[in-house]
Amino acid sequence: MHKAEAEMEMISNIKYGLGADADMNLNESLAEYFKANADYFNVEIRLLQYHVQVIGLDSLVDIPQSIASLQTQTSNLTEIALPPADLLKIVGELVEPKLEVVVPDIMKGHLIILEPVSGTCSAVLPISKTVTRSVASPETENTLYGSSSAFLEDINTNIGILRKHCTGSSLQVETYTVGKSHPKSLLLIYQQDKIKPRLLQSIQAKIKAGLDQDVHHIQQLEKMLGVNTWSLVTNLNMTELPQNAAHSLQQGKAVLMLDRYPFAIIIPSLVMDMFCMKDDHNYPLPFMYLIRFLRIVGVLIATIIPGLYVALVSVNPEVLRLQLALSIANSRQEVPYPAFVETLLLLIVLELILEASIRLPKSVGPTITMVGGIILGQAAVSAKLVSNLLIIVLAGTTIASSTVVGFQNSVTVRVFKYLLIILSAIYGMLGLLAGIVVICAYMGHQKSMGIPYLSLPILNQKDERNG
Repeated sequence: MHKAEAEMEMISNIKYGLGADADMNLNESLAEYFKANADYFNVEIRLLQYHVQVIGLDSLVDIPQSIASLQTQTSNLTEIALPPADLLKIVGELVEPKLEVVVPDIMKGHLIILEPVSGTCSAVLPISKTVTRSVASPETENTLYGSSSAFLEDINTNIGILRKHCTGSSLQVETYTVGKSHPKSLLLIYQQDKIKPRLLQSIQAKIKAGLDQDVHHIQQLEKMLGVNTWSLVTNLNMTELPQNAAHSLQQGKAVLMLDRYPFAIIIPSLVMDMFCMKDDHNYPLPFMYLIRFLRIVGVLIATIIPGLYVALVSVNPEVLRLQLALSIANSRQEVPYPAFVETLLLLIVLELILEASIRLPKSVGPTITMVGGIILGQAAVSAKLVSNLLIIVLAGTTIASSTVVGFQNSVTVRVFKYLLIILSAIYGMLGLLAGIVVICAYMGHQKSMGIPYLSLPILNQKDERNG
């Protein structure tokens, strides 16, 4: 037993850089551990009759204000003979004076108060430095009649923003710490009277089972939640609009928030999330349904029209009226490539323009992509590489794919159209119809957190019991 304890202590010492100097005190151990960190500080102040060491990271802690706050807290104490442990317990939480305990608190931005004579140690919440941006307007999602505030990197600020939109008492916020080498805070938010117990228990169980996994991006979060990372449909919906997150909570969904990630992650993801958003309810009811119908039409256009063009031009031109068939044949008279090749060629150019518009600076991005698209399109037509009709078809397709809610959903639509183009080039109209059936069957087979992707919005518990 003693041998096992000695081995564990040796492993801990190696991990935290103690080595043969394991007998040195905590002050010296911390100085040795943080010797390569320029923002590490260790200052001595007086609290009552004790001289204590204040330890932390200058990049995370406002030193003057934090020290002034500590001295203000202790200045009203009348018991001069207060033991060190009682004094430090008043200003913070007592912790063991061990390196493996103290270092994580320092990395989180806490202050460590050490009384060197007795060896008593306390972790204190300091006055932190502002290391994040203020609440601003959304950058990736636009809203017309909704709130103009957006989530940001600070997880506590995000909770406050969300609580402004969800003022009911049923809102529950559960906190988890995920990861070993780089711990991060993960919040599970739900409305107790809306979410289904089975869904909540499933999410909680998967989070608790994966607490040891580091979560730095969405793919790692999907792996922890046990969803299919190779799925072509969206398993998790991301939004930076608080009203969309609040609307999802009212529908019986759950919201995850990851520290330093400026988006709310909504689970489960359903097909209607591509067409519905909270902002729609600020329109008159007929307009709301017309706008959502327009988004559905946009998805159908973006998915089907390119494949339909290839099928009608290269395989089944007899379906067209004679005048239209002759007009299309005339526009493609000097094009050296088949319809399938010219469509793929121009689609690749459009995908490059879309990707460049994301990466370029906002000051020059729209101008460069617009001018580049016009010049490339006109040059391709003049060089007889593509037909005029294809330019119209793919321009309309690209615009229609952006009508869906959420950029990740528009990527899904853009991927599905390539399947239809390939099948249409081989089998014509029959291949197009077969591709539509395959896509519908694939979407019907998908599930998000055990809920079918094609299901309607989740009912709350009361509706479920009545139904």
